Amino acid sequence: MATETEASTDKGVGIALALGALATIGALVMFTGAPDIEAAWGFAAAVIFASLAVVGIHLWE
Repeated sequence: MATETEASTDKGVGIALALGALATIGALVMFTGAPDIEAAWGFAAAVIFASLAVVGIHLWE
């Protein structure tokens, strides 16, 4: 008799790592462009990519 198995992938972890790397780059942009508007864009990128990393883990896990 055949049994059903659930195949799991590591897609959520891979997406989280990729978006985490982009969030880290955004944080570096925020740090290096401290007094200018680039710091605000870096902060926005860091927050957005970090949030998407969490969403990616929840969607594919």
